[in-house]
Amino acid sequence: MDAPFFHELRRQASSYLTGKIRSARLVLTDVTPTQLMTEEATNGDASLPNAKTMSLIAREAFEIDEYLRISDILHTRLATFDRRQWREPYKALLLLEHLLTHGPRSVALEFQKDRDVIRQMATFQHIDERGFNWGLTVKGKSERVLKLLERGPFLEEERERARKVAREIKGFGSFNLS
Repeated sequence: MDAPFFHELRRQASSYLTGKIRSARLVLTDVTPTQLMTEEATNGDASLPNAKTMSLIAREAFEIDEYLRISDILHTRLATFDRRQWREPYKALLLLEHLLTHGPRSVALEFQKDRDVIRQMATFQHIDERGFNWGLTVKGKSERVLKLLERGPFLEEERERARKVAREIKGFGSFNLS
């Protein structure tokens, strides 16, 4: 059997089964699509969450029920920080940063209790097999999130900057001149 064909078949089968499991969870449990999206955005695989997914999650976070579900997932991911299993907490950190600048204002207050874990993440060191220093990346992101969690003028400036960028992106390519 041809190896590329086998890998493609395996990838398609995995994608199909993942979709079926996702559908079953939506139907049979109390999970919401936003909750699944948050879990997928902060899973342990190598891909980073994309901006569209994070924006959808941030928009849904303005609904109190969804906010609680999203927060629970992020608290759990951050609490499981381990030097060997670092991707989930790092991706949770990325989503948390996005929520701080695009989500409800209450996010900064909600995640005050996670400051110690985020500080611990700043000491993380890891260089992958290609020589990329993930430790520096995680450190930079954790320091930025800690600064945003201070709830001072920096957070307000970043929220305003994020709104301005979002408005410019929405207007890009639009023929509406109003």
